[in-house]
Amino acid sequence: MYSVLLEDRSQHLGEELQGYWDQEVKRAQKDAREPSLVKAIIKCYWKSYLIWGMFTFLEEGTRVVQPIFLGKMVSYVENYHLSDSAALHEAYGCAAGLSACVLVWAVLHHLYFYHIQRVGMRLRVAVCRMIYRKVTMFLHYLWVGPLQAVAVTALLWMEIGVSCLAGMAVLIILLLLQSCFGKLFSSLWSKTAALTDKRIRTMSEVITGIRTIKMNAWEKSFIDCITRLRSKEISKILKSSYLRGMNLASFFTVSKIMIFVTFITNELLDNRITASQVFVVMTLFEALRFSSTLYFPVAIEKVSEAVVSLRRIKVW
Repeated sequence: MYSVLLEDRSQHLGEELQGYWDQEVKRAQKDAREPSLVKAIIKCYWKSYLIWGMFTFLEEGTRVVQPIFLGKMVSYVENYHLSDSAALHEAYGCAAGLSACVLVWAVLHHLYFYHIQRVGMRLRVAVCRMIYRKVTMFLHYLWVGPLQAVAVTALLWMEIGVSCLAGMAVLIILLLLQSCFGKLFSSLWSKTAALTDKRIRTMSEVITGIRTIKMNAWEKSFIDCITRLRSKEISKILKSSYLRGMNLASFFTVSKIMIFVTFITNELLDNRITASQVFVVMTLFEALRFSSTLYFPVAIEKVSEAVVSLRRIKVW
């Protein structure tokens, strides 16, 4: 096996985060408040994390620009004239621009996830496995997703006018529901963690006093007690799984619903729509599919879990 890089070694990472944590503890004592582990983590990793946030911004920006090039190419095919060399050169330029955007997106997408997982690995080593992949991987989509939605709305307005607001209204309703799900998920995760701790503590006590339990024939009582605790824990886990399933279901359905509602509204307003507009609208809504309907709700879910985990680790 290859040797671990110096900057990735547990001793280096642990001492680095410990230094920021010690500073936070001293500052908290001076300000007469509780120390915040979140602040220590932010101060330790914000520089590298901000850089990859800019890469995410550029990556999603290329997804927004792609439909514009695609729309111009389709428009050229619709209005094709053999003698119009300027339009031909513009179509070539749009094709080159579209290819460049796809290439840049592919490079930045994998580059971002590679380095952000490396940041997550370092954070896991420095703190613990519970925080890994919960704080780092999708956190940037909490601001990139809404920002991309605003940009897409502006482009849709230029393409089809007021009809785009109907489709975006569906997205806004979904985001509000996902915010509610995030709060509910955080509450369920806190209760699940408390029940898990209680069950593990009870199991440890049973194992420690197993001789006394056997001598007094208390097995049935303790089995019932542990079963009740496990049933409550499973109930909370099931509710969390249902919420996670609803968030994932929105990823597969919401873009189709948005497109359907937009075109129905456009038809009711008696607006004419061209083939190029159809392609542009569908591509723009598809661009929102990952950032706003998959990564954004996952970010809410993971941040909720991370907040609960950080509180428990800080208390420990």
